[in-house]
Amino acid sequence: MTLVIVLRRPFSEGDGILMISDTRAATPIGIMHEAKKIHAILADDGKHLRVVGGAGDSALIKWAFQVADRVIKEFAGDDGLIYFDEIREAIGRMEEIFMNRLNKLRKMGIDPSFQLILGSVDLDGRASLYEFDERGLAEPMHEDPGYAIIGSGMITGGILLLKLLGYNSEIDLGLLTAFILDTVSEVDYSVGPFVGESYLMRLKRGR
Repeated sequence: MTLVIVLRRPFSEGDGILMISDTRAATPIGIMHEAKKIHAILADDGKHLRVVGGAGDSALIKWAFQVADRVIKEFAGDDGLIYFDEIREAIGRMEEIFMNRLNKLRKMGIDPSFQLILGSVDLDGRASLYEFDERGLAEPMHEDPGYAIIGSGMITGGILLLKLLGYNSEIDLGLLTAFILDTVSEVDYSVGPFVGESYLMRLKRGR
């Protein structure tokens, strides 16, 4: 039960990635609690490499964060840098892992709920944005449409509001995404209001 919104936004040195989510989650018996739905993949020096957001079964999403963490660091190499084409290769490896796990669960009679988004900006200022569906397959979203939305809140108004208000890099995308979260939370009790879980990844002065 969640709403995660990710937008590609242009800056002077290249593209940026803005990811924002609510923090409301529910147990199988309907008890609401707070949960982190965005995970920053950190390099050894503590700087962010990439950011992922997830929606669905909590155990699966936490596992998927660990998989993304491990695979991205493998492809980043010793220097901790990873570029646009390398991200594409890493995404292929993550697809294999996700599809294998999800297929095994379905063969056991378990119907998993799973969605994941990975956002990235390399040192050339190129943004990558991939959305993984319930099968574990990833679709590139960085060029078209330039944004991605996952979670139950997407169905109950998230995607409609974004289309009606217009995804436009000229406006304050931080305010836009926070407004969408708050508005959807008014009609969908499984989505919480915006309380500040967000990340902005961009290139600044070559870093």
